Amino acid sequence: MKLITFKHRYDYGHDWYVQILHTKRFAFLQASVSWNDYASWPYLQIKSGCGSVFNLIFWVYRFGIDFGFLEHTWNWDYMKDIEFDTSLDDVDGTIGITE
Repeated sequence: MKLITFKHRYDYGHDWYVQILHTKRFAFLQASVSWNDYASWPYLQIKSGCGSVFNLIFWVYRFGIDFGFLEHTWNWDYMKDIEFDTSLDDVDGTIGITE
């Protein structure tokens, strides 16, 4: 169990994350603040269940806040663990054409 973790990620905007009292699967408290490259309509989402006891997302224009209590741990390192399927890399461009 880790006490606290801070992370920054850039994906169509800046996201700053904090996780407090978390394991590999669950976190006591998670929060993020975002400033994105693209604007959006304002919205408020409140969720309970499906992996979290309580989750609140607030978004307006480019600014977003996300707060989660007792939920699955966010894992942004999953892309390192993915094995990409390269079986189609040998295709010569003749899709479905037979001679």
